[in-house]
Amino acid sequence: MTNGECTFWHFRWDANSDMKMEGLTSYIAKQKDVHRVYLINQDYAFGHQVQKAAREDLARKRPDVEIVGDDLHPLAKVTDFSQYVAKMKAANADTVITGNWGSDLSLLIKAARDAGLTANFYTYYAGTTGVPTQMGAAGAERVRVIAYWSQNLEKFPGEVLVKEFKARNKDDFYVLATYNALHGLADAIRKAGSVEPVRVAYALEGLQFHSYNGDIEVRASDHQVEQPLYIFSWQKVDGKRVKYDQEDTGYGWRLEEAIPAAAVTLPTTCQMQRPPRPN
Repeated sequence: MTNGECTFWHFRWDANSDMKMEGLTSYIAKQKDVHRVYLINQDYAFGHQVQKAAREDLARKRPDVEIVGDDLHPLAKVTDFSQYVAKMKAANADTVITGNWGSDLSLLIKAARDAGLTANFYTYYAGTTGVPTQMGAAGAERVRVIAYWSQNLEKFPGEVLVKEFKARNKDDFYVLATYNALHGLADAIRKAGSVEPVRVAYALEGLQFHSYNGDIEVRASDHQVEQPLYIFSWQKVDGKRVKYDQEDTGYGWRLEEAIPAAAVTLPTTCQMQRPPRPN
């Protein structure tokens, strides 16, 4: 539902795939140890877009980097990624970029760990359920993620939220988009003075507020939320920069770089068809 597929009824509270790759490759471009990159993604629309954006962004920012492998695999059907990891090792890849999520990421990380692959992983979803457990100590300092939030952001004001969620659910709170969406919805309802969908949707357009991950703005032209993004690395808890672990592993996410919203805000080709604005 991006660009030409946009719709008035859709609001995206996460950064889209191109925005994330813009931020991720800008960070990668500054890493002097990146020379040989392997791409692996799921074989459906999202994976294809991650693949395309990675190739285009790397070519623009680091033309010296060689893409030594590029795999698309069936979505949620691969149970053993060892064959893919073997190809990464054979290609002497020093860096892996992947948009994989769910079991396709946790099993990939497991296979890399079991095979002793020393390449660094740059991911979209290494902080999602199940992946931290698979990484454990083996992923320390070698796995990075681009995200809009982490519990270990400096001067994080939402500790009560994190602690209460953990106590109540015996799980980690990491999907801040749920909080931001409800915050924005409540603000829009108050602004509209109504719960009628068209009025609320129009009230959401251009809405701004401050959240736990920084300043938020809902871009009116395509309903894409603009917000800061962050690069985090997987590190051992130290009580300072890594205060909270994930999935009781003793490891969590350390902030490496904060990326302002303006640096990942991309133009849109959205030509939204809007219903009549209520009087």
